[in-house]
Amino acid sequence: MNVKDAIQNRYSVRAYQDRPVEREKLLAVLEAGRLAPSGGNRQPWRFVVVQDAALRQKLIDACRQQEFIGQAPVVIVAVGLTPERIMTCGVPGDAVDVSIALEHIALAAVEQGLGTCWIGAFEQDKIRQVLSIPATVKVIEVMPLGYPADPPRPKTRKPMDEIVCWDKWAQPL
Repeated sequence: MNVKDAIQNRYSVRAYQDRPVEREKLLAVLEAGRLAPSGGNRQPWRFVVVQDAALRQKLIDACRQQEFIGQAPVVIVAVGLTPERIMTCGVPGDAVDVSIALEHIALAAVEQGLGTCWIGAFEQDKIRQVLSIPATVKVIEVMPLGYPADPPRPKTRKPMDEIVCWDKWAQPL
């Protein structure tokens, strides 16, 4: 599978098969995240890989009752280690760096026949409590991972001329 195929085949999986993820596939997916670029090559992240069924069930409550999170055999909780770091451009560095790593993970998952879903609807303090994450770092994202049980839905995306400006800012047509 090439990158374009992975991008086209990736979708937000919200139902997972009752099937464990093989260790070699999980490690391949995590390696893709490890290899992701980051500002100054700091790799300011930690991935808490949750496989314990009881902990995954507790994450459901922390993620606003999204049941499929507990259904996934693996949940990757991505944590930014330098939450106060702001890039020169004024954007929080951890959010950018961790997002790049997670998208590498999401695309590598597709290559392995797995699915993921980006979860931003969660309560920071509840995730911290369930996983013993210190207050000095910030949970950036929660990403369930497993074999999809739901079919992909057709993608609808804006046309290129609504999202791309050439040379200067222009209002959409």
